[in-house]
Amino acid sequence: MHGADRRLVLGLHRSRHHRDNLTAALDLGITALDTAAPYFGFRSHVALAETAADLLPKFTLSTKVGFFPIGGGTEHSLDPVRLRLAVERAARELGGEPDTVLLHNPERSLAGLSPADGHALLGNACTALAGAARDGLCRTWGVASWDTRPLGMVRVEDLPSPDVLMVRAGFLVGIDLLDATTVLRTAWQAGEIWGMSPFGGGHNRKVWEDFDPRPFLRPPHDGLSRVQAAFRTAFHLPTASAVAVGTDDPGHMAQLVQALNAEVDTAIVSQYLRALHGHRQS
Repeated sequence: MHGADRRLVLGLHRSRHHRDNLTAALDLGITALDTAAPYFGFRSHVALAETAADLLPKFTLSTKVGFFPIGGGTEHSLDPVRLRLAVERAARELGGEPDTVLLHNPERSLAGLSPADGHALLGNACTALAGAARDGLCRTWGVASWDTRPLGMVRVEDLPSPDVLMVRAGFLVGIDLLDATTVLRTAWQAGEIWGMSPFGGGHNRKVWEDFDPRPFLRPPHDGLSRVQAAFRTAFHLPTASAVAVGTDDPGHMAQLVQALNAEVDTAIVSQYLRALHGHRQS
């Protein structure tokens, strides 16, 4: 078994939730696991408890609440009562309190609201999750946002500060979104930043055939692939302490673990960001 490294988070979005996948992750030293209430057809928590109850204590587990089943579909809600009940349900289904509970894509319910209404709605939701953490239903709480720009329209300075802000990361994130995340993190005084979806939904996308991110790494590259370089650099786009990747392929996991040993040339990252800003202004 490799030494534990929590910088790589195994995400369960689109995962088949097989026990073998979790065992392979542990063997590689991957000890952080991220899921959400709606994953696996709203059965992620139950499936984990049924297939890997003995393995879960070996992981630092984060989950997300904010989406709810309705009829044959899904609805999003920031209602604080529903969120509190969702956190309680997650703990019951998992057989224990998760380490972190994240507010799942709050921007979905903020769309179309005035800044004042959005501020009140988001504030009540954050207060509910902060209260859940205070009451021992989870250790820490945070916000997972696919698009942080709508959150920037809401004055967050006087809202509870999340322990974790989980955002999109990597080369496929536009400069507008990267800037919005930086502003939000500073204004909200968020604790840790976690990245997600560094490959934009698939590491086999053609973009990695056309674009080589290995120059962003300090030599020697030790034979790392373009995908490995893209993953490692995602920790700096934006700066993040951990990055979540969804995969059911132990070989892909092993490649990502290997990539963690590479060192990113932050001067080249800064140059890249300046170029993006210049292109936007031209």
